[in-house]
Amino acid sequence: MGKQTFGVIVSTRSFFPSHLVKTAREAITSLMDKLGYDYIMVGENDTEYGAVVTYKEAKVCAELFKKNREKIEGIIVILPNFGEELGVVEAIDMAGLNVPVLVQACDDDFDKLDMANRRDAFCGKISVCNNLRQRDIPYSLTSLHTCPIDSPEFTADLQKFAGVCRVVNGLRGSRIAMLGARPVAFATVRYSEKLLQKLGIAIQTVDFSEVIFNAMNYSDEAKVAAKVKEIRDYGSIPDFVDDKLLEKQAKLCLAISEKVDELECDASTVQCWDSVENNYGCATCLAMSMMGENGKPSACESDVTGAVSMLAATLAAQSPSALMDWNNNIRDDRDSCICLHCSNFPKSFFNTDVEIECLDVLGSTLGKENCFGACKGQVAPGEMTFFRVSTDDVNGTVKAYVGEGTFESEPLPTKGGLANCHVDGLQKLMRYICQNGFEHHVCFVRGHVADILQEALENYLGVEVYRHN
Repeated sequence: MGKQTFGVIVSTRSFFPSHLVKTAREAITSLMDKLGYDYIMVGENDTEYGAVVTYKEAKVCAELFKKNREKIEGIIVILPNFGEELGVVEAIDMAGLNVPVLVQACDDDFDKLDMANRRDAFCGKISVCNNLRQRDIPYSLTSLHTCPIDSPEFTADLQKFAGVCRVVNGLRGSRIAMLGARPVAFATVRYSEKLLQKLGIAIQTVDFSEVIFNAMNYSDEAKVAAKVKEIRDYGSIPDFVDDKLLEKQAKLCLAISEKVDELECDASTVQCWDSVENNYGCATCLAMSMMGENGKPSACESDVTGAVSMLAATLAAQSPSALMDWNNNIRDDRDSCICLHCSNFPKSFFNTDVEIECLDVLGSTLGKENCFGACKGQVAPGEMTFFRVSTDDVNGTVKAYVGEGTFESEPLPTKGGLANCHVDGLQKLMRYICQNGFEHHVCFVRGHVADILQEALENYLGVEVYRHN
């Protein structure tokens, strides 16, 4: 992903000190440079002081933003003093970018409340927000009502806002590949394509027989050899897996990833369980794990809203996500549980080498030789965020829940891709999930990004979000 680019608007008001505009412009551009963001703003010669105040200046700003529509991911409003709310809001409205907006207001210095230095941005921010609300333009707020541009608080606000922009813009216009039909037993992952389309998310459906056919007839030996090497480098492989089975798995990995690329999709779901094992003789987990590690998440059992959850979490955290089952209690610790899958977890989720082995449950009935390709190990300890998007077809809405916890280090006495999860108030969360009909799958991502996901989905995409605290 390249640098994120933001439109920046600095405003002032005629009878407030205009020298504050210059220092604000210098401070925000310095911070953007420091954080590695690009910015687009009117120049000091394009408008008076390089600020947006009048309707004429708002039009200049709007035209500049429209010319850079494909670059600008969000708009940052800087109020060094009270500002001119109409100029700011008209510029945003006329630009029509439909991107997130962050409103910042500068602190007054208590010993500089004379007419030459007084800001009143504390008050002006309320007026800007009031006018944005009147025009139905969603916006985000800083953690403090006012703060210096060069403060640690605003740096954190700006980084969070960048994450919100990644999620909002990444989901709008996204494409999810649904490779194969939903396994008949998994009615839990049914969903509404139409409700997702209202959010700008398009589903591309493919019969999995196409993928199997492509894998069985894959003829590019150089690509297969390169993929075999990549698989060997990705994790440890048991001795019973011979070169023939490894090549078979490599062809399946190539067929799956190339189909996702061919469809120009950002994430995918794969049927598995147990059609591909019966009809091709390999598990799909490895292909999904490798795609996820490379930033293209893939969900099990044709769980499309699971894939949407993974894509949003990956965008928020800028790191791979994984889909797991809420699965087992741990002794009498009611705030901890085991989450697992067969698994397709990205390699970076583990604290040891990935063991690329066979599906345990299906392998016991279909034969291990038909189920090679599961990525096994225990997830490394650290902070995590859990997240789930679901379509509520009965009420015609999209809903979600999100919260934070930790992956614990205590070893788990079972097999597969395993995570020892601690969530404060887990029993309350499980009650909420069950009462509101959510799926048994949940997305996890490393780090704490619940604030980003909640803000992006609730404020800009109109999704009903339950925040677990």
